[in-house]
Amino acid sequence: MSRIFCIANQKGGVGKTTTCVNLAAGLASVGQRVLLVDLDPQGNATMGSGVDKRTLTHSVYDVLLETADIPEACVRSEKGGYDVLGANRELSGAEVELVALERRNERLRAALKAVDAGYDFVLIDCPPSLSMLTLNGLCSAHGVIVPMQCEYFALEGLTDLVNTIKQVHANLNRDLQLIGLLRVMFDPRITLQTQVSDQLKAHFGDKVFDTVIPRNVRLAEAPSYGLPGVVFDPASKGAQAFVQFAREMVIRVSAEVPSNAPGQDHTAASA
Repeated sequence: MSRIFCIANQKGGVGKTTTCVNLAAGLASVGQRVLLVDLDPQGNATMGSGVDKRTLTHSVYDVLLETADIPEACVRSEKGGYDVLGANRELSGAEVELVALERRNERLRAALKAVDAGYDFVLIDCPPSLSMLTLNGLCSAHGVIVPMQCEYFALEGLTDLVNTIKQVHANLNRDLQLIGLLRVMFDPRITLQTQVSDQLKAHFGDKVFDTVIPRNVRLAEAPSYGLPGVVFDPASKGAQAFVQFAREMVIRVSAEVPSNAPGQDHTAASA
């Protein structure tokens, strides 16, 4: 059974796509079978995986409209070592088209069920808004991984996101929970970032991942080469941090209580 995680944050520019692409490559490097789903019409996760979004025969757009299934639409990131269900500008139109369709929030969930046995992890890169696309991701997922910078405004955005997760959990997807907060672009020399990091750990406890992703130029350069940072420069501090994060994710998932166990709390409220 695959474990499905949304990489989400309603604030833009916090490293969602960088996290998604490098976590996928990191998980692949430690022997996991991974599918990356790009739900952002910009298609940055697709391009960052070395897949040209302009040449896609099928994309996540076709999967959402049920004109193609995932095995037909996904392509291989040869350098990353994982599969990609890519996105391009066609996906922008899906917002309008889905509104009139039945099961509009559950299209992706149904498609992923058909490939459940084929992957250990499914990572969904969500756009920075609570759109129909993001809702499809949240309705499909077992949990949400939140990349965030340790800055003041990031804390305000986090409150909104936690409330969104609670609402989706209550009304649409009882499996959804907050998996954890990943501190990204972290610079320990900046006092404010250290202070915000301490606040996160004090308030969210073990929901804050142990791994910290440092601010790293090589991670920023990698997309221009169509490569995950983990592949572009494996020796860089950023790449090594993402591989460590992948290992932490594998350990967390293997230690999880089964979802049907008595007393298991799926809500974000436990955070």
